[in-house]
Amino acid sequence: MQNHRWLRTPHGTPRRISYGADYNPEQWPREVWDEDIRLMKQAGVDVVSVAIFSWAALQPAEDRWDFAWLDEVIDLLHANGIGVDLATATASPPPWLTTAHPEVLPQTADGATVWPGGRQHWRPTSPVFRRHALALVEKLAERYADHPGIVAWHVSNELGCHNAYDYSDDAARAFRAWLQARYGTIDRLNHAWGTAFWSQRYGSFDEIRPPRRSYAFPNPTQQLDFARFSSDALKDHLIAEREILNRITPDIPVTTNFMIMGETRHADYADWAHEIDFVSNDHYVTEGRDELAFSAALTSGVARHRPWFLMEHSTSAVNWQPINRPKRTNELVRDSLTHVAHGADAVCYFQWRQSAAGAEKYHSSMVPHGGEDTRVYREVERLGGLLRRLDPVAGSDRDRSPVAILFDWDSWWASELDSHPTDRLRYRREALDWWTALLNAGVRADVLPTDADLSGYRLVIAPVLYAVPQGLRARLEDYVRGGGHLVATYFSGIVDEDDRVWLGGYPGAFRELLGIRVEEFRPLWDGETIGLSIGVRGDLWSEPVDLVADDVEVLAAYTDDDLAGGPAVTWRPVGAGAAAYVSTRLGADGLGAVLPTLLERAGVASELPEPLRGTVELAVRRAGDRRIRFLINRTDDAVRLDGIEGEYLVGGPDLPPRGVAVVG
Repeated sequence: MQNHRWLRTPHGTPRRISYGADYNPEQWPREVWDEDIRLMKQAGVDVVSVAIFSWAALQPAEDRWDFAWLDEVIDLLHANGIGVDLATATASPPPWLTTAHPEVLPQTADGATVWPGGRQHWRPTSPVFRRHALALVEKLAERYADHPGIVAWHVSNELGCHNAYDYSDDAARAFRAWLQARYGTIDRLNHAWGTAFWSQRYGSFDEIRPPRRSYAFPNPTQQLDFARFSSDALKDHLIAEREILNRITPDIPVTTNFMIMGETRHADYADWAHEIDFVSNDHYVTEGRDELAFSAALTSGVARHRPWFLMEHSTSAVNWQPINRPKRTNELVRDSLTHVAHGADAVCYFQWRQSAAGAEKYHSSMVPHGGEDTRVYREVERLGGLLRRLDPVAGSDRDRSPVAILFDWDSWWASELDSHPTDRLRYRREALDWWTALLNAGVRADVLPTDADLSGYRLVIAPVLYAVPQGLRARLEDYVRGGGHLVATYFSGIVDEDDRVWLGGYPGAFRELLGIRVEEFRPLWDGETIGLSIGVRGDLWSEPVDLVADDVEVLAAYTDDDLAGGPAVTWRPVGAGAAAYVSTRLGADGLGAVLPTLLERAGVASELPEPLRGTVELAVRRAGDRRIRFLINRTDDAVRLDGIEGEYLVGGPDLPPRGVAVVG
């Protein structure tokens, strides 16, 4: 990251855990604004994001601008002590722009045009869109450069949420330039892509197109490079806006909201994080509270454990799932404080006031359709009071855990390409299973990009680390020989950064380190499982594992079919450390039978009393020498925090269902 800068605050104002939402006053009559201010102050709101989807309101026509309403809103908020995270408003082009310039509209892999009517209908590589968008950014920056109410710049919104993959001619030209910069020569590209196969050899970069619809599997490295390019194209747009903001308003920090959540994988956020002053993230619950905690920990890893901004989440139900249920008692508070536990110094929602019209009118907000006399708004007020008690946490880093889980976007993209041993593999699912298994064991973990510093971690888990360049291979070997304990899983170490197989047998890059060799993969059929000698069953994947080093210990063997008696989980001492291998998918519950041995040998023990392990998540932030512990009830039952000593900043020793206590 550049220099970690946080929201601007008035001189002498102490830093706090900020609280707020997206605010869309243009959706409401002027008389509602004063009511909004009253309710914001009542709830403890101190920051709102403004103008995110306001391009059409700010520029009603190409030659006409209207800033009067925004001037009034910003002045009103500032006069009442509420900071403005001002968006650049470039997230969706106005109708006049797409009517005059339909060439800015994206195209699908089939060549179909994506028409206006929703949002984000623009090509990341369109020079026409870029010109108009940057003109808007410059106007905003010049107008509000000296306004003391602006606490941060918010570039666009959820970049690539809908338009990450564009297959237009603009994208084709930009893709060719990106490939030429990456490979230098067409011969180098032909080698990396393996174009000797299927008569795909290119004579020049001009012959290359995006991986549009084809009769058979598109070239896999072309697909991987297009994923990388698409992430970089969006990042380039982010940088273009940032450069204008930095030039005109160098004292105002710049951020953009990531989407580290669920299966959203279009952007390499670990790479993007270097381009902004502080990391912001949007998160919506899709798979339960363990996924929420995992995503928060990954956001912290991407932010290098510095404080980050929770830009969006929901107070209750969303509108975009097939069935949208409201949150249960304590979930609004628990979800928010879980993000704070993992490093968030700002807690914000989409949105402040629930819309009366439009596609998101059934999405919950801080002020529901029913107004302030509602369960949700009362919970919003309660959370505002709790956050004030946590102001001593503001500015502190997330405390380093004893265990790290590696997360790699290249492996995510590449491991789930077509024409693989199985199309059922889900990269993020395996990482999440290890996270949940560690929570069940009462052990804290960090989730880190692969370029993170691993020194000090006793155990590093690399789930489905499919793509392993030579440099990463060497770093992990050095980590083990220096005393670290590494766990690799099935389908790890298989290819290099060009998606070319590490030859000599699987798991390729890790074969010698692990002291094993696999000749063939043996994926499992849907519904098929395979037994292990430790009393659990694997699914999805299995392998005939051969031991090629004398010092490899078998921790679990297969018990079924033609793999019966063969190694399933292995462990090998290497230098001052050790390397283990898990050759099947065990799920969170099955990993519970493997983890105790791996943790014990790595010297990792739970910091929680025995009765709390599995029911309570522990997350820690560190302010100087002070450790602030967050104890989060993962269950729907009440829990007594016996054995936890210290001053309770939030909650008490009796945790209600889905409750949170914070101990300083």
